Amino acid sequence: MPGNLDLERALVIGVASSALFDLEESDAVFREQGEEQYRDYQREHIDDVLEPGVAFPFIRRLLDLNDLSDRERLVEVVILSRNDPETGMRVMRSVERHDLDITRAVFMQGRAPYRFMKPLRMSLFLSANEADGFAAGHVVGRAAADDGDTDLRIAFDFDGVLADDSAERVFQSGGLKEYQENESALAEVPLDRGPMADFLEKINRIQGLEDSKSVDDPQGYRRRVRVAVVTARSAPAHERAINSIRQWGLRVNDAFFLGGLPKGPMLEVLQPHIFFDDQRRHVEGASLSTPSVHIPFGEINRE
Repeated sequence: MPGNLDLERALVIGVASSALFDLEESDAVFREQGEEQYRDYQREHIDDVLEPGVAFPFIRRLLDLNDLSDRERLVEVVILSRNDPETGMRVMRSVERHDLDITRAVFMQGRAPYRFMKPLRMSLFLSANEADGFAAGHVVGRAAADDGDTDLRIAFDFDGVLADDSAERVFQSGGLKEYQENESALAEVPLDRGPMADFLEKINRIQGLEDSKSVDDPQGYRRRVRVAVVTARSAPAHERAINSIRQWGLRVNDAFFLGGLPKGPMLEVLQPHIFFDDQRRHVEGASLSTPSVHIPFGEINRE
């Protein structure tokens, strides 16, 4: 794997051990018997490999994208953990046994490590523990079997995720009619970028490398990364979403404008490896079939 890491150019992701691995058994020991027994348990099981968690297939596929460049690391994943360094050893040994290309970690006993997102230039921090704080994307759902393939499908909600929530605030205060009129009048005016736009920008950079490989080998190269927007918007509000993405200099492969229809059934067919939404009810529905991340952004999450 390439060793040159530029934090400004690379896609840097933080992942809690709770999202990467299945820690249900370990967490039960902590809750029922306390910290000292938990530490003893982890020492006794240090060589027992942890099973994949809900974010494992997504993280594994992200890391595999590093083979698209022999000059630099495109993706860097850092473990951010509430474990102390000693009990964190089991996590790192499991990383090695699963052959994940993760070498960096931050262990902070009993404290949320999200403060280190900024110096590490992270675009995302995934955790299965809501207590990890407002900065974390809370990932929910069941761990899916990883088929070992290298394709990566990512799906985003639009408002409050790729874009800011200014249009959503119009909808919440004025209703659907005022919202549609506002979005029609501002169809050519891009919304401000939201919390996941930087993540999409880094993914688009990787897709640009795939573009070059496809040009060099149009018959033989199979693209691996595909991005979709799955949003409650419908016509005529769809135009502002499309125009905003274009004017940000970003792109997606697919868009689903559902007009308020449930997202879960669509995602079950689309089968993304991860889905991002700012509304808990959408995340809860989607998580029945898809690893889903609640992005706690905007007014709707401050209630």
